[in-house]
Amino acid sequence: MKPERALIAERPLAQHCAELLARGNAAPEDLLPSLAKLGDRLTRALSGALAPLCGGDAPVVRCAAPRECTMAELTATIAPLAANCLMAAGAHEAPLLASLEAAAVLRIVDRAFGGRGDARSPLPEEFPLSAQLMIGRLESLVAAALGKALAATLGADEPVTVQPLRRDGSLAVLSPFAGSEALSVLTLDIEEAGQTPWQVTLALPRATLAALLGVADRAPGRKAGHSAPQHPTDEPFADLPLAVSAVLVDMSIAFSTLSALQPGQILPVAVARSIPLKVGGKTIAHGTIGAMDDRVAVQITQAF
Repeated sequence: MKPERALIAERPLAQHCAELLARGNAAPEDLLPSLAKLGDRLTRALSGALAPLCGGDAPVVRCAAPRECTMAELTATIAPLAANCLMAAGAHEAPLLASLEAAAVLRIVDRAFGGRGDARSPLPEEFPLSAQLMIGRLESLVAAALGKALAATLGADEPVTVQPLRRDGSLAVLSPFAGSEALSVLTLDIEEAGQTPWQVTLALPRATLAALLGVADRAPGRKAGHSAPQHPTDEPFADLPLAVSAVLVDMSIAFSTLSALQPGQILPVAVARSIPLKVGGKTIAHGTIGAMDDRVAVQITQAF
């Protein structure tokens, strides 16, 4: 039996499927402008999402220009303790990394317990349980904001699914990607009133970025979304078989009558003059019942 969704387990390194690798050959000049637009939309979504954790006032969120680096170079810039989370986005569960500064997490936890929003110095070697619970909430907020930003970038009606997979306070231990993996990085600066600014870092492999934003799927010199509509008589849909149902009788029978049905019993029925034709439960036409070449036939009287 196939599970409804993929089981999530501890994963050593994120692996890319063949489809993502094939789509990941887009040049950086094609990917980074799309990532910059995503970052702009993410600032607005994330500002509102963080407001409840910032005393009700939405923080100011600014996004720096996207940059590229390897996983090894990114690891060198992330503090030894940070809220690092490997996430999966979209239908292909394309992997990406989100990292939040530890001091910011601890300040939010302090405010949640009635404090002034202070983080002790030096920082602990690992997050306490209270911080772990807050990190889970922050991960969900970032994932939801990213899903909305992706949907806005793609012009989709529903947010793109983004789900946290696993986390670790040490990026080296989490090891989301190989050290040589080329990443596109977004850095978001969060400014709260009366607090030290802090950062959220998002890192996406080139294959992930191409898969999420669909850059590799667009034909050169042609904008997406402006293709000519497909005619139903054109391939590949022209020969697609569809089951059409002609509803001769639609009747209601009491449950007591149904339970007492016996072979040979006769049920009086009345065939309607107008017979609905349905495809997938939706009426597409009406017709009248008749005969042609000694076979029962339906003559179309109205089509939708």
